Amino acid sequence: MDVFYIGSGSLTFEQLQSLLYKPYQLRLADAARARVAACRVYLDTKSQATDAPIYGVTTGFGSLHNKTIRPEELGKLQENLVMSHACSVGEVVSPEIIRLMLLLKAQALASGYSGVQVSTVERILDFYNHGIVPVVYDCGSLGASGDLAPLANLFLPLIGQGEVLYDGRKQFSAAVLSQLGWGPQRLQSKEGLALLNGTQFMSACGVSALFRVFRLLRLADMIGALSLEAFDGRIEPFDSRLHDIRPHRGQVQTAQAFRRLLEGSELIARRKNHVQDPYSFRCIPQVHGAVKDCADYVANVVLIEINSVTDNPTIFADSDEVISGGNFHGQPLALAYDFMAIALTQLGNISERRTAQLIWGLRDLPEYLIAQSGLNSGFMIPQYVAAALVNLNKTYSHPSSVDSIVSSNGQEDHVSMGGNAATKLLKVIDNVERILAIELMNAAQAIEFRRPAKTSPALEELLAGFRQEVSFLSEDRVMYMDMQKATEFIRRVDLGSWILDKVNEK
Repeated sequence: MDVFYIGSGSLTFEQLQSLLYKPYQLRLADAARARVAACRVYLDTKSQATDAPIYGVTTGFGSLHNKTIRPEELGKLQENLVMSHACSVGEVVSPEIIRLMLLLKAQALASGYSGVQVSTVERILDFYNHGIVPVVYDCGSLGASGDLAPLANLFLPLIGQGEVLYDGRKQFSAAVLSQLGWGPQRLQSKEGLALLNGTQFMSACGVSALFRVFRLLRLADMIGALSLEAFDGRIEPFDSRLHDIRPHRGQVQTAQAFRRLLEGSELIARRKNHVQDPYSFRCIPQVHGAVKDCADYVANVVLIEINSVTDNPTIFADSDEVISGGNFHGQPLALAYDFMAIALTQLGNISERRTAQLIWGLRDLPEYLIAQSGLNSGFMIPQYVAAALVNLNKTYSHPSSVDSIVSSNGQEDHVSMGGNAATKLLKVIDNVERILAIELMNAAQAIEFRRPAKTSPALEELLAGFRQEVSFLSEDRVMYMDMQKATEFIRRVDLGSWILDKVNEK
């Protein structure tokens, strides 16, 4: 099995994708081990040599920062912190995001600014390597002192508390630790704070979201191109000259992608009887492109975050300073995720409009894309569903980051709400997948009414793959099953196998 060394350098999205979907063992790099050990020695020496309070090390937390803790109670303080803060509620966080949280927290601690024990970082890696998935719920983070509640649930099992998914079932962590011959990790001063302060829940959600977003952006172009063909649309709006004189990067990329996707198409090349297409077709480069530019911005924010130190206080052993600051504040992520949710809502919005254009009986297509409309309702109601999902996404697009509610008796008087921004972004993505699946169903149906003419080889390949899952609708049948199959196709189709695999690569 391949080994990846945590703390050996900055993480990339490519590395994270490989780590999630291929069997790797994580180990702490030698240089990182030395950094972590040296920082721990410094902290112990510092706290023993001074009577001055050190926040979170010899004091309480938040508004309790003025409470001094006796030396013999410092470890208990940290365990109490983890137990008392484990208050996440809601839906269980997916194993993929939990694994990312473990990995990202280990990466942050390996920087050597947090004062943890080497054994604590290695036990986090043990959880990852043995497939132990702590049970964490998705609501409770204010995204200010980091992701306190979800990170507390994440690390409860480290000290023998809480629950984990292991060996295919939910179990109490104490039983799993005993089964593996491990004892609970004995936390020392500062360690509970280092585990709970940080943005790893928000960051892990963002990484998982971006993997799906960049996939959706490629699929949106492919499905949009198929709809353009089915609607007998025009190629002129994708002319490079138009986009050279308004050269937003995503817009230029999208127009180029459509030109390539439509190469060799009989349908796009034939004479058109109409001089213009509706905006949902004509403005695809401008809309899809803007969403791509947003995704690039968000990816840059997330990449910085996952390679940063976000706990508090931060220990600078080289300059003999322990500095209390605010790197755990999730504002950069909260704003970015709200932006991404708004952008993806527009991607779903324009997709639903293309679906509507296809079912209205325009341009020689039968109403509702069924031969005997009236007797058959055809694709009438899938468009209703798409419209309902678009409306739901518009609700989710209200930005979490515009709100702040005071916590910790006024000490934490401004919070980012980045945890909520992250979780609703994932819900928006779920809905956009369903909306695009409905558009694909309609476009594939409409194309059959253009036969025997063919679209491009790339889009014919997409159609062939889709038709293995969802067949042509000749008369009414139960549609929700087709919609489920179409959504699963969207989520699992291997884009690496398609002709235009590289079309939308940056």
